[in-house]
Amino acid sequence: MKNQSLQTLGLAVITAVALTSCNGLGKLVKNADKITYKVTPDPMEMHGDSMTVSITGTYPAKVFPKKATVTTIPVVKYNGGEKALTPVVLIGEKVEGTGKKIANKTGGSFSYTSEKFAYIPEMKVATLELRASGAVKSKKKDLPAKKVADGTIITPLLVKSDDKSLIGKDNFQKVVPHSETTNIFFVINQSQVRGSEMTSAESKSFKEYATAASKNPNIAFKNMNVSAYASPDGELSRNGELAENRAKEATKSMVAMFKDKKSKVDVAAQEAFYTKVTTAEDWDGFKKALEASAIADKELILRVLTMYPDGETREKEIKNLSKTYTEVADKILPKLRRAVLTLNVDVNSRTDEQISKLAASAPDSLSVEEILYAATLTTDLNAKLDIYKKAETKYASDWRTSNNVGMIYLMQNKLNDAEAEFKKADGLSANNPVVKNNMGIVARWKGDRKTAMELYKQAGSSAEVSYNMGIIEIQNGNYASAVGDFGSDNSFNAALAKLLNGNSDGAMSTIDNSTTDKDAALSFYLKAIAGARQGKADVLTNNLKVAIQKDASFKQMAKDDAEFIKFRDNADFKALAN
Repeated sequence: MKNQSLQTLGLAVITAVALTSCNGLGKLVKNADKITYKVTPDPMEMHGDSMTVSITGTYPAKVFPKKATVTTIPVVKYNGGEKALTPVVLIGEKVEGTGKKIANKTGGSFSYTSEKFAYIPEMKVATLELRASGAVKSKKKDLPAKKVADGTIITPLLVKSDDKSLIGKDNFQKVVPHSETTNIFFVINQSQVRGSEMTSAESKSFKEYATAASKNPNIAFKNMNVSAYASPDGELSRNGELAENRAKEATKSMVAMFKDKKSKVDVAAQEAFYTKVTTAEDWDGFKKALEASAIADKELILRVLTMYPDGETREKEIKNLSKTYTEVADKILPKLRRAVLTLNVDVNSRTDEQISKLAASAPDSLSVEEILYAATLTTDLNAKLDIYKKAETKYASDWRTSNNVGMIYLMQNKLNDAEAEFKKADGLSANNPVVKNNMGIVARWKGDRKTAMELYKQAGSSAEVSYNMGIIEIQNGNYASAVGDFGSDNSFNAALAKLLNGNSDGAMSTIDNSTTDKDAALSFYLKAIAGARQGKADVLTNNLKVAIQKDASFKQMAKDDAEFIKFRDNADFKALAN
């Protein structure tokens, strides 16, 4: 009985082996190592927060069973878990159904591209494994699991969050140019300055300003322009001489005024202080005065000016309008016989020291431009914030005050506070490019890149906005667009964009030409990656050595970084990373 059982078991085994051999699954398993695979990219890469892999597989001749269906599942394995991707289904030449057919006699190949799947931090160190099983009707046999790629290159995550915020700039001027003007009018054909002209209300007001200015230590006299005119009636040569004399006499009257004890200004009492310009026939003044007048026939006279460019002809034609000319002679021409005197001075503002003290002790005494400027005189963020808050309290309707408070909050990483201030500024100045840019930064830092990009587009064109867009394009995996956004900027992020876009030489050149990032540890690390991508071990190790010297944390980073997988057996690399 026992011998009979053993014979029965042996027969079953022989039968199973025979059946497996007949359906070809045994031969498939036995020759599994002859199946070749190529994965692109290898190592796997993360772009735009996600990953995808492409696999090409080749079965040699006489391996794929004619009646088999082979299902291959790509699996991304990582510490703590795994991610199974959409299976690949292959069928033998005698199988009816969905799948890529592989001939038994000649063998065959298949190509597969996975769906996009989300990258998670645990996938930084990962492998891609293929798990295949063959089936013929109800019979099934698993092939040995096969590792086909490593992972994961995550170099895009090196992007720096150094978004460019924008300040609401002050319009403070340390020196403010100022001008005061007065007129001296003359009798027809005369150049003497009448006493009544020097005692007119206009002259008195001018003298009062000049006197006060001369005593103000914050006001510096620059020069005085004297523009003298003759009305466009009479002979041209006579009018030219008349205008020159009027300029001389007007200048003398000013010199005399500044020699007065009350308004004595030595520089203004010298001839060199005055610049004289004369106009023999003031046709431009005539036209402006006529246009502003209520003279009935002024349109007719204006046509005469257009029709006749010659001065004598103009005068003759206007005089032919006898009644009109009388009105012109009474109301227009006397105003043209004049000298216009313009005093130009520089008004010096408060000193930086004075402004800083007042910002701390009496901010209400400062203008909005002064208090905004005061914040630029300190590098202490808390002091800046205090000044901007005071500015916001006093000048609440000025969008710059809220924007600048928000900008300091942004620098302190207080996103909710910054967002509230920027919204306040946006309400005060809708579609303001400065505010929109800053709101975009908040949105990106909160993880909403779509809204951030929309806000940047509303912010218009500026180097800062383009830079911020470049950061988003790196995060989205649009490296060519990022390169365009950064333009000629020599920064780490600009170099990173070039590296990711396939230009390792350009990345290294950009770093070398940077004034801000050239000597940073991260920059040397990026150059080490560029060296690895170029296949230059010396460039890799030389730059990695400097990066680790500057920041020891890069040692562990390099050890795990898939960018350096091909160099892990390099002695110099091992000495640095292990």
